[in-house]
Amino acid sequence: MITLDTSAVFALANRKDPDHKRVRRVFEADGGPYLVPAGALAEMTFLIEDRLGWQALDAFLSNLADRALSLECGEDDFPRIRELATRYRDLPLGAADASVIACAERNGGRVLTLDRRDFDVVGREGKLVIEPQVGGVRS
Repeated sequence: MITLDTSAVFALANRKDPDHKRVRRVFEADGGPYLVPAGALAEMTFLIEDRLGWQALDAFLSNLADRALSLECGEDDFPRIRELATRYRDLPLGAADASVIACAERNGGRVLTLDRRDFDVVGREGKLVIEPQVGGVRS
């Protein structure tokens, strides 16, 4: 089980992304379920459609409709999302990343992200395992 961040979803959707292969390796090795936090869904769909076009968006939405990706609503996460967004407002962490973190904390702690700047800082609390773990750090 792994929680997906926007940066990883974008790299998976974009075969031309320099991190596509290493993110895909982690994704495929996990076996799922692959969790998409509802709090990050709008950010994901906007970025995919804006930068990759309608066909990429349709493929992503198809994966959600077919349940290859699981939408994780996390209604009870709002106190934790608020706490994280407030505590790390100087990053700025924001609500979307905070929702990814809260979801991951509740579901085993694994996060697939390329946003090491934010997630490494929060990961110091010891509740997260950030993938991919080696090389190609993006901030």
